[in-house]
Amino acid sequence: MLRYVLRRLALSLITLLILIAVIFLLTRVFPSDPARQLAGPFGSQERVDQLNADLGLKDPMITQFGRLLRDVVTLDFGESYSQPGERVLDLIRPRLWNSAKLVLFALVLTLPISIVGGIVAARKKDTLLDRTIVNIGLASSSIPEFVSGVLLQYVIGVRLGWLPAVTNIPEGSSIITELRYLLLPALAIVFVYFGYIARITRAGTITALDADYTRTAFMKGLSTRSVVRKHVLRNSLQPTVAVTGTQIGYLFGGLVGLEVVFNYPGLGLLILNAATAPDFPLLQAGVITVAIIFMLCTLGADILIAYMNPRARMNIKES
Repeated sequence: MLRYVLRRLALSLITLLILIAVIFLLTRVFPSDPARQLAGPFGSQERVDQLNADLGLKDPMITQFGRLLRDVVTLDFGESYSQPGERVLDLIRPRLWNSAKLVLFALVLTLPISIVGGIVAARKKDTLLDRTIVNIGLASSSIPEFVSGVLLQYVIGVRLGWLPAVTNIPEGSSIITELRYLLLPALAIVFVYFGYIARITRAGTITALDADYTRTAFMKGLSTRSVVRKHVLRNSLQPTVAVTGTQIGYLFGGLVGLEVVFNYPGLGLLILNAATAPDFPLLQAGVITVAIIFMLCTLGADILIAYMNPRARMNIKES
């Protein structure tokens, strides 16, 4: 098992290195000039050249890339271009925490109803209940989260006034108050991911119910509840774990539209602002942070699947 984890970690680090190189190259082909942005529209060309030299943007590309790798290893990306005097990590840390709160809250709401819905649909395969769950999931997941967010914001937040329409959480608020402000954007995420996760769970459960080991368990006289709990769930939830692990990374950095709608200071909105500034250190640090989260969540999902699947553990031991 340890060898498997180390091998997966090594592959993840190689992937991360490639991604860092891609991020570095993409930021260097931006049409905007950070030094010109810092110097202002009336700054002289001499001032722009001096800023380029101070920022190291005139150094050879290999030198700049080596500097970026050093920053990743030391977790020190220097100061922001767009907010002079502010350390990049000091800007990322609160945004990362904000995104983590929203993602965790959305997953707590989404996973139970999605998994239960998928299992119920599989148990009632080809019935009206099954078709209802599947169709509701298809309809909800076909609407982007920022569109459902706008609808929720207008109906529940503006017209009915039941919940705050924007997420300007007062400083020092209690957990209950924070959750109240986060409920509308979290529900927008639930609408999108309910259908996706429920369908994955349904397919995995149907496959597990049709498997030989399930029929053998029923032939032994075990109750339906016992078979589902001990044999079906352990195998049917493996695709759900894999999908959830890959989606967590996206939720941290891919909810820009939703964050704009609710004026939520998350990591995705920070990356968008850094890209439009342009603020190379902040942009690179933000995207790399999302990539590391994605890598860790995917690695964790793979390890959990290996633990849940005895055949996978056997293959790991043999390798």
